[in-house]
Amino acid sequence: MWTIYEAKGLDRDLAKMPRQVVEKYEFWKNVVRHSGPQGIRTIRGFNDEALRGKWAGFRSSRLNEAYRVIYRTETSTVSVFVERVFKHD
Repeated sequence: MWTIYEAKGLDRDLAKMPRQVVEKYEFWKNVVRHSGPQGIRTIRGFNDEALRGKWAGFRSSRLNEAYRVIYRTETSTVSVFVERVFKHD
């Protein structure tokens, strides 16, 4: 079982987002909690990918056409750290 840590203030950001985005994020967390980041990569709709540049070391999953979740993993502690859920420009 994976542990998910969310960045400070993420709950405030989620409260401002459309309900369907929040529901998809909750589904994303459930998959990660039980299957880890590998489970997300098997679901095509999330389009999970490694990031480059200033976000090197992080990954991005698509919640819908406009919204993304940015996270990093730590396999030694079986943890996922969610940095942001945001509207992609």
